[in-house]
Amino acid sequence: MTIVRRSRYTTTSGHRQYRPWPLGRQRGGLALEVGSARTRAWVSGRGMILDVPTVTFPGTAAVHPVQRGAIVDVPGTARMLDRLLGHRLPRLVRPLVVITTPVLDGPAYRERARKAVEVLRPRAVLTVPTARAVALAAGADRTRPLLVVDVGAHLTEVVLLAEGAVFDARRTALGTIDLPDAGDPSQITEAVSTMIASMLRQDGTSLTADALSQGALLAGGGALLPGLTRQLIGSLHAPLRAVPAPHTAAIRGAAALLRSAEVHPPTTGLSPPTSGPGLPSP
Repeated sequence: MTIVRRSRYTTTSGHRQYRPWPLGRQRGGLALEVGSARTRAWVSGRGMILDVPTVTFPGTAAVHPVQRGAIVDVPGTARMLDRLLGHRLPRLVRPLVVITTPVLDGPAYRERARKAVEVLRPRAVLTVPTARAVALAAGADRTRPLLVVDVGAHLTEVVLLAEGAVFDARRTALGTIDLPDAGDPSQITEAVSTMIASMLRQDGTSLTADALSQGALLAGGGALLPGLTRQLIGSLHAPLRAVPAPHTAAIRGAAALLRSAEVHPPTTGLSPPTSGPGLPSP
């Protein structure tokens, strides 16, 4: 998890510098999932307030600023967030923002996400891997290895978590948007099976095998595809369970992390819950 705390102001020389926001302005929180297909937002005390297509309108045509899990247009993403959320947040509130990120996009995605989110004047920005957010929403036991299969509209990730941290990950630029009109999930089943087989071959420990034998978590909008769970169980020869309301699991996990961060601010360390009461309901 990466944390950045900032409050921007301009000096007389014109250079931008940063300082902590006054304590009176540090209330309020926002969880964000900015995906290739959908953008979701969860506000403290209000729940999920947005679940809309990820599009911006620089002119007359709609433009997609996030493609295949990558932010390709930072100014466009910022304009979209300002249009969707600028009027929904109290004017004097500097929100704590938790945003989910694809596991394998690394620092580039996190930096672009932070730049886009600056339009909301955050007091701090926390990034959390989508797979970890899914595990939080599912109330998974972080003391045991866990496989998370996240099937989105444009991207599919398979992530191995060990003690709550990312141990290994694979992804493919394949999602539900790429399926034939009939919606046959065979392509996704084959891709997921191939990625897990690669992880098993390259894992010098027993973590991947242990996680697979205990049953993987299936999340993302693709988990709602008819037949996908059955096909994956047959291909993997292992148990599998879909997270309740799998299409919103990531944003609910980010909301759980947000609540933990509000109780235990980043300056004193962050120890997010992994199970138990207090997690957002599906």
